[in-house]
Amino acid sequence: MKKQFRYILPLVMAAALNGCTKNFDELNTNPGTLTEAGLREMPFMFSKAQSAAAVNQGYYQTTQNLYADLYAQYFALNTTSFQTDRYLINDGWLPRPGIVTYVQTVPQLRTIFENAQPASGEYALAEIMWVYVFHHMTDYFGPVPYFDAGKAQDVIAYDAQDKIYDDFFKRLDHAVKALQQAGVSNVFGNYDLIYGGDVQQWIRFANTLRLRLALRISRVQPDRAKQEAEAAVAAGVMTDITHTAKLKRSLSGNDGNGLARVASYNEFSMSSTMLSYLKGYNDPRMNKMYQPAVGNGAFRSVRNGSPAVALNNPLNQADQTSNAGTYWATWNGTAWLPLLEASQTVLYAAEAYFLRAEGAVNGWNMGGAAQALYEKGIETSMQQWGVTDAAVINAYKQSAALPAAPGDVANSPAVADIPVKFGTAANVQRQQIGTQKWIAIYPDGMEGWAEFRRSGYPKMYPVLQSDNADLPAGAFIKRLPYPSAEATTNGAELKKGIQLLGGPDNAATRLWWDVE
Repeated sequence: MKKQFRYILPLVMAAALNGCTKNFDELNTNPGTLTEAGLREMPFMFSKAQSAAAVNQGYYQTTQNLYADLYAQYFALNTTSFQTDRYLINDGWLPRPGIVTYVQTVPQLRTIFENAQPASGEYALAEIMWVYVFHHMTDYFGPVPYFDAGKAQDVIAYDAQDKIYDDFFKRLDHAVKALQQAGVSNVFGNYDLIYGGDVQQWIRFANTLRLRLALRISRVQPDRAKQEAEAAVAAGVMTDITHTAKLKRSLSGNDGNGLARVASYNEFSMSSTMLSYLKGYNDPRMNKMYQPAVGNGAFRSVRNGSPAVALNNPLNQADQTSNAGTYWATWNGTAWLPLLEASQTVLYAAEAYFLRAEGAVNGWNMGGAAQALYEKGIETSMQQWGVTDAAVINAYKQSAALPAAPGDVANSPAVADIPVKFGTAANVQRQQIGTQKWIAIYPDGMEGWAEFRRSGYPKMYPVLQSDNADLPAGAFIKRLPYPSAEATTNGAELKKGIQLLGGPDNAATRLWWDVE
């Protein structure tokens, strides 16, 4: 089945050696074994697909951290070693999301599809993970090879993003109905690294993912978005922190927590956008999400896109600014120690409340009023981060405090002027919902960046310096361009993909769902 890998270059086959166990290594590095895999191997393959789709430590830095985590402005670089924070795209890293998708995830899921009955629980869970990995892939680039991905054929065509999203909804609907009708309570057991095979949890996950994707298309296909969102809520979305999807991580191979690994490098810090909100709101989650700088004991930030001269300022150095929280890495006095076995959150229950709140503002039937759903989202997020004092949570929900100047080297003013307390005007409500959702889903940079592009919220500082000629001062990055090597390995289809994109293949071209 080697032909199925044309999209992501011959060199990526070597990269596929990273895996959770020897079983996964064998299944990944010898594509010929995929044609021989059957029912016995499906649990192993599902585990591998889950681990890869969530981006393990072997790929996290150059697939997510140096791209989406910075563009979501959860972090900002404190080093001159990389320029992606200033929008200078490293073409050598661009194939890596494709490795995660087309080499490490798709072959496993495609083989499950070929061996499981379409009405089975195994098929349904594979469909859900298929949508999960591909919504990241298409929201990075736009049109991508999708319908023929993983098939043994010479040419893998690019598909339009609207057609891909249409299939997402069909797959999620089919998966939920199959799980509801399968008559089983558990699928894959402990080989399921997220829910231990719990079918009811997977139904809630699929419906919440469907709700997320419905909001994503709400500006370009409002009627379809309403239909899908209401169907998702009616079928049952996440409502409690026990529903949050957390993937188990391991010390085996490169299967550790990716953010933990890169946090130990200490090459990024809390962004000034984040500190402006958390500081101004006196947010009790700040000391969980980040930690005080080891050099001064204070929460300090770096402005995204800082030029080299600013990054060389001692006050922007790693020991003077805040790293990710102690959940991911700890300082022992001389070095940062990564907590590689820390579970990785894949989807927060709190997100479902904020999605429903926005849907309610849109006039959709979300099973509650916008304000109640918004406040429940805050409460759920607080609980997820260990804040359980009802008085503290209520005070936060009713707070009139505004974002504050972060006190960074750039002398940035407050990033926005909205309080937490729910407003009366719809435009204010949308901004508040988007802001609180962005805080709540930290550190999921892929989703944070996608939703910022889609909604425009939260308000963020423009990068201090753009090194990308396609993104002038004040502009925000809209997508990742296709890897240049794709012109050699799949050139004819790449040209068709760029036509489907509807604009030049650069970082300024908006995706299909990203409209004014």
